[in-house]
Amino acid sequence: MTDFKKISEEKNYWRKKNKFYYQSLEKLFKNLISENSSVLEIGCADGDTLHSLGNKKSAGIDYNCFHVENAKAKYPGIRFYFIDIEANDFEEKTKEINEKFDVIILSDLIGTLKDIQTVFERIKTFSHERTKIVVTYHNYFWNPILKLGETLHLKMKEGEKNWLYIHEIKNLLYLAGFDVVRAGGILLMPLNIPLISSFVNKYFSKIPLVKRLCLVGYVVANNDTREVSEKKYKTTVLVPARNEEGNIANILTRIPDMGNGTEIIFVEGNSSDNTYGKIEEIIKQNPGKDIKLFKQPGKGKGDAVRKGFENATGDILMILDADMTVPPEDLPKFYNALASGKGEFINGSRLVYQMHEKAMRSLNKAGNIFFSNVFSWLLEQRITDTLCGTKVLFKKDYDKIVENRKYFGDFDPFGDFDLLFGASKLNLKIIEIPVRYGERTYGETNISRFRDGMMLLRMCFFAMRKLKFNQ
Repeated sequence: MTDFKKISEEKNYWRKKNKFYYQSLEKLFKNLISENSSVLEIGCADGDTLHSLGNKKSAGIDYNCFHVENAKAKYPGIRFYFIDIEANDFEEKTKEINEKFDVIILSDLIGTLKDIQTVFERIKTFSHERTKIVVTYHNYFWNPILKLGETLHLKMKEGEKNWLYIHEIKNLLYLAGFDVVRAGGILLMPLNIPLISSFVNKYFSKIPLVKRLCLVGYVVANNDTREVSEKKYKTTVLVPARNEEGNIANILTRIPDMGNGTEIIFVEGNSSDNTYGKIEEIIKQNPGKDIKLFKQPGKGKGDAVRKGFENATGDILMILDADMTVPPEDLPKFYNALASGKGEFINGSRLVYQMHEKAMRSLNKAGNIFFSNVFSWLLEQRITDTLCGTKVLFKKDYDKIVENRKYFGDFDPFGDFDLLFGASKLNLKIIEIPVRYGERTYGETNISRFRDGMMLLRMCFFAMRKLKFNQ
């Protein structure tokens, strides 16, 4: 059970001990926020940051009741609310605030959130058309130093956190309906060495390239209130399934209804267990659902994807891996991003949030990061996870990819690169949605690290020839 009182006491202790760091954050906020703005801080702790700003209309919310009690006692002129922005009762709790704010602060918070995109979307509750969002976060490159600081008792132990690059934060804000207008960094030297720290932080942190090494990054975003089309689309969820008998029933119950109806297509890959029979059984038990079943004619996931999409009737096509390591409940995020025009090809990314210990081996993760950087360069769009099984696009764009397939040829046993290369060839805007990658609960992975790793290298050279060095 979480000891919220202990967390509150530890945070207050370390805030006093690392006074220089928090004073630097307060100076940043004063520079970014005008005195007459109304301000809301999400994750306000004891309210010290809000108090330092001195704005007349201020409020703070925090999930820790002890923080909220302390804040009310210390700063009676500021309103504080006991609200967990990630909790299911969020909408009910926020009724007591019933106010829109000029500025909303999230200070060093996103690294601890379970679902950053949902939190950004919920901030809309407190936003009017001119609201600005100010987000601070820790630079990924400082992770080893901060871990060492925890070991040496120089900072509070915070456990594993989400580590995001600036483009990932911008992407999540964009998906949630905010437009980034400014970004920067502060604190090359977070410890106070008289004269030296102030000089370095004031001048050196502004130098191009050097500024990327700052401990704290910040983003300022506007509320994007442009109207979004309310047109609804029929959706096809394709589930390639090989030796997944134990997952079939859960897949069906967990796939949500989306848009103008959801079609579910299973493509069974010649399993050694009773996967095909289990799917037939589930179809008979759910006559009211739009479910189809096909036997895969060849081998590999790419072959299954082609068979499924060939028979799809939806306007929007989705791929969901049958192992459910990516939760089916996340699919509406992909639907909304595509249907609202945020992107034209939506790719899942498993490498933003912390994942279950056994969900992905360290070597696999390192390989994914390497190949994501290579393919980002090749495709000239940011791709953090080429092999995430969840990919979404319009059927009309998939049909164009099929027409252009002769340019690349029938080369991809995975299916991921056929779609990514095809989307790049069509100049589709690729947007990524971070997903929480869970541990497989049934069966064994069909992936071979070394065999598939060699195949990925071949893909890289193939893409260089076809996409990068074709002129």
